[in-house]
Amino acid sequence: MEEFQVKDKSLAPQGHLQIEWAEKHMPVLKIIKTRFEKEKPLKGQTIAACLHVTKETAVLIKVLIAGGANVALCGSNPLSTQDDVAAALADSGVHVFAWRGQNTEDYYKCIDKVLDFKPTITMDDGADVVGMLHSKRQKQIKDIKGGTEETSTGVVRLKAMEQDGSLKYPIVAVNDAYTKYLFDNRYGTGQSTIDGIMRATSVLLAGKNFVVGGYGWCSRGIAMRAKGLGANVIVTEVQPTRALEAVMDGYRVMTMAEAAPLGDIFATATGDISVIRKEHLQIMKDGAIMCNSGHFNVEINIPDLESLSKSKRTMRPNMEEYSLKDGRKLYLLAEGRLVNLAAAEGHPSEVMDMSFANQALCSEYIAKTAKLETKVYTVPKDIDEKVAELKLKSMNVTIDELTAEQKKYLSTWEMGTT
Repeated sequence: MEEFQVKDKSLAPQGHLQIEWAEKHMPVLKIIKTRFEKEKPLKGQTIAACLHVTKETAVLIKVLIAGGANVALCGSNPLSTQDDVAAALADSGVHVFAWRGQNTEDYYKCIDKVLDFKPTITMDDGADVVGMLHSKRQKQIKDIKGGTEETSTGVVRLKAMEQDGSLKYPIVAVNDAYTKYLFDNRYGTGQSTIDGIMRATSVLLAGKNFVVGGYGWCSRGIAMRAKGLGANVIVTEVQPTRALEAVMDGYRVMTMAEAAPLGDIFATATGDISVIRKEHLQIMKDGAIMCNSGHFNVEINIPDLESLSKSKRTMRPNMEEYSLKDGRKLYLLAEGRLVNLAAAEGHPSEVMDMSFANQALCSEYIAKTAKLETKVYTVPKDIDEKVAELKLKSMNVTIDELTAEQKKYLSTWEMGTT
């Protein structure tokens, strides 16, 4: 079998430096790696990982290998691979199949190459490995103990599979760990999305009308960071409780149809399709900028945008100008794909430290558990709390412990009002 496929292996020296920098900011994974090196809890396991190939992911891969696993890695998005990191992983002997700018055919070929290594555990960011196994490589499913899923969109897909009875092996929803979505989704997506917008456009956010599609944890982070930079934030939602929360958090809430003519910058992060579509594009102001931080490039309806346009050109790296037939110009960042990974470097290492600590420990959990039911699992509470505990320790933060009296009070009903 082919051992690896990357854009340019001569980029490896720079990639090694990037990985070294990430490691310095990922102390929880460092602690786990030290234990894994001694205990080898993943010995005998082959992990097929489809993740964004970034410097932070490289740190996770090194931890898995330290635990005894054989790992094959491909990218989970055509534009998110950092080619120097991929080269460094190949240079270190990792079976990596990823490069920035893949077409759709190459993207799925790389998933196939990873599955050729006959995994016993899968690790997904968007559920494409699971999808491939269930659609084209079903014979391999019997050899798989379980898998993990990193992102909200993937968990939605997997729960749909569980609901209709098509899921054939157990998955741990890493995304749903408190130490993942409360931090990675909110602080990670918030900062990295703004970073991607700034790198792609170099525009001032202060004073701009900034429209955020959705108010889940990723969108909350984007709204929070945009507000912090002085933008006038507008939120669109379909879920009443989230919409109400956005109002209480101080944002204007309205429909996308109402927001479309007002917005200067639009950022979607809903996990659904056509959040911005033809009827919105038709009433946007000249010069409006659009981007997406949801997993797939479907939240902004690009076919609709192209149908309204007479021409397009690349104005800056990761920014295309669409000249509409009515004379307006609209700007799309990163081809409508993940702007935080395509136009920037993804989440900061400090927050991925927790997300990937959950990945490592959940892989250990799958490897050590004799038999898991075929369903989507939440991350075990002890793993989630262990990650939080290790993170606090790395930050030199100490917290209180319950006294015996307090524990007794919380575990009984007799001690009522006195």
